[in-house]
Amino acid sequence: MSTSMTDRRPPTAAEKPAAPRRAIRRSPLAYTRHTVRERLAAGGFMAPAILLVTVFLLAPFVWTIYRSFFSDTRTSPFSWFDNYSLFASDPALSLSIQNTLMWVAGTVVLPFVLGLAIACMTNASRFSRLARLCVVLPYALSGSAVAVVWNFMLTTDGAVNQVLTSLGLDSLVQGWLLTWPGNTIVMILANAWQATGVAVILFLVGLQSIPPETLEAGSLDGASGWQQFRHIVLPQLRPVSIIVIGMSLVNGLKSFDLIWVLTQGGPGRATETLAVSMYNETFLELRPGAGAAIAVVLTVIVLAASWLYLRRQLDVKGV
Repeated sequence: MSTSMTDRRPPTAAEKPAAPRRAIRRSPLAYTRHTVRERLAAGGFMAPAILLVTVFLLAPFVWTIYRSFFSDTRTSPFSWFDNYSLFASDPALSLSIQNTLMWVAGTVVLPFVLGLAIACMTNASRFSRLARLCVVLPYALSGSAVAVVWNFMLTTDGAVNQVLTSLGLDSLVQGWLLTWPGNTIVMILANAWQATGVAVILFLVGLQSIPPETLEAGSLDGASGWQQFRHIVLPQLRPVSIIVIGMSLVNGLKSFDLIWVLTQGGPGRATETLAVSMYNETFLELRPGAGAAIAVVLTVIVLAASWLYLRRQLDVKGV
C-alpha cells in the first residue's frame, strides 16, 4: 500500500519537466532592419564585380551601339542605319557572313566528333596517356603560334606540297591559301587541330564519371558496343556535350587570330569573317562607324545563338 502511494505522489519542483521555451518574436521593424543589413552586405560583396563588368563590358558595348549610328564624314555625322545597310550592299560583308557560317559549322562539328572519338578510343587503351598528350598539346599553344605552324605547311612551297611532290602526286599540289573556299576550309581544319584538345579533356571527364555498373548491365542485357554507346554513354555525356558545343559555337563566331596571321582576310577579302571585317573596317579602312555596326551585329549573333542553344539544351527535365 505504501509503495503504491509513493508511486502516485506528485513530482517535486526538482522533478518537474522544464517548461517549453517561448520563441523570441522579433518586431516587424527589427526584422526589416535585419533584412536590410543582409542585403546591404550582399550588395557590398557584389559591388566590385558589378563595377568591373559595367566599366569593361557594358559601357564599351553601349558606346559601340551609339557609335554605329554615326558615319565617318563631317558633313552628315548622324547616319541612322546606313552602316547596317552595308551588309546588303557590300559584297565583302556578304562573303564575310558566308565564311562566318562555314566557320561555325566547322568549329562545332569537327572538334565535337573528333574529340568524342579520340576520348572513347583512349579512355582505356594502353597508350592512352601518350595519345592524350599528343592531342591536347596543340590546345596549349596560342592561335598565332598555330597559325605560324600551319603557314609553314600550307604555303605554295610549304611542307604539304613538298610531301605531295615527293610522293609523285604533283596533280594535288596547289596554293592552299589562295583560292576560296579551299583556303577557308584548310583554316577550319587548322582550328580543329587546336580546338580538339579541350573537347577530348571534357569528354574524358564525362566518360570517367559514367558508373561502370550501367555498362555491365547493358552488356548482360545483350546490348552491343554501338547500342551501349548510343543508349547509355551518349545520354550521360549530354551535360559535357552542351559545354563543348557551346564553347565551339562562340569560338567559331569570333575567330580572328588564326585567320589574320595566315591570310589577313585575303586574297582580297575572300577569307574574312565578321570578326576580321570588324578589325579591317575600323583600323585599316578607318571607318569606325561601319566597324561598330559589324561589332554590334556579331555580338547580337553570338548572344542569340548561345541563348537559343542553351535554352534548348539546359532544360531541367532534359539535364
